[in-house]
Amino acid sequence: MSEHVQAFDRWIREEFVTLNSALERLYLQQDDPANVQGVGDELKSTLAEQGRVLVQALVEEGNTDEGFDSAFDLLGNVGLYMAACRRHEITEPSRETSSPLIEASALAMHIGASIGVTPRFATAHLTTHNRAVNGVFKRFTDLDDEKLFVDYNTKGILAYKRAADALLKIQPLGISHPISADLFTVALKALQEVIASNQILFERLDKEMFFNCVRPYYKPHRVGQQVYRGANAGDFAGINVIDLQLGLCFANEPSYSQLLVDKFLYMMPEDQRILRDCMRRSSIMDEFLAAQEHAEEEWYQQNLSLFLAVCQCHGETAIQHHNQLVEKYITEPSSRMVQEHMEKVTASGPPLAVLLSALEKLRDRRAAAKRDDIRTRFDDIAALTLTLKGAE
Repeated sequence: MSEHVQAFDRWIREEFVTLNSALERLYLQQDDPANVQGVGDELKSTLAEQGRVLVQALVEEGNTDEGFDSAFDLLGNVGLYMAACRRHEITEPSRETSSPLIEASALAMHIGASIGVTPRFATAHLTTHNRAVNGVFKRFTDLDDEKLFVDYNTKGILAYKRAADALLKIQPLGISHPISADLFTVALKALQEVIASNQILFERLDKEMFFNCVRPYYKPHRVGQQVYRGANAGDFAGINVIDLQLGLCFANEPSYSQLLVDKFLYMMPEDQRILRDCMRRSSIMDEFLAAQEHAEEEWYQQNLSLFLAVCQCHGETAIQHHNQLVEKYITEPSSRMVQEHMEKVTASGPPLAVLLSALEKLRDRRAAAKRDDIRTRFDDIAALTLTLKGAE
């Protein structure tokens, strides 16, 4: 790691956090905490200039070719800086045709293109690939609510990954293999951990602090001329691997495949490879539907029972996320927001009503809910359930 890279990393972990935290406390003192214009301008100038000087040194240094991990970590630091500038409206895409952060844009695009990811910070930068130094990982602020949010997002993502990995291992073994029961059990326990982790987050995370001081760092912003959407907690392969392996969602359905296309470059390259491979595979649900002639076999009864339990648990995570987290932390606070800020609410880009409708449909696909307007596996789940002994 070069001296310039080390200096920028120290700044991101120290002064950068101090400046952001000071600005957040100023915003919270206002009657309208969503307003950042004309507040803390001296701190904003310091943030922008200190970052620019450090990034300029990196641009001049050029590509040191220290491997993917180093490049991805540096991209995360540049991305955090650009996201903070967007949060404080030092840069704002609706009033610009190109990012005023010229040096940062150049460096982000160079790194992003060279390693095959989006040229801004992604979820992995703050969760699964966020190296701690002396027990402290990278954050935007020193606020307890941000740490809580990142902590439990990381726990949830890693649990989803464990579930996805277990389901992928079933494919080469087959649904009748005795070890498949163990793998279904691993997936079920991991999804139960997702629910438990989300519940703690739901109980402890202050909705006003999240809405006003955490969420704004995940907004869309320009890199060069292009606007890139904000990082999303779902930007990893695991949750979609579960969707597809269980058969609850369909890779050839336009709305779902569009979701996958939109998130590919926001994921780690290994996640991109896993998801592409998964999109070509048949689902476990289809395998059980084709195996109903073996319904009297012990393996069928045991493994199908576990499979249906995994499907139900995955649906419960989706219902929990939408009905508790989305409603509490996005929908409710936005209903009290000053109208002039409404079009800037979501990190994903589309207006809030459009986003909520899409999330509701995704929830119901994952939960195999009975709907006439979208394709779900409600009927298939019901048919398989009837093949279990003791089912009514």
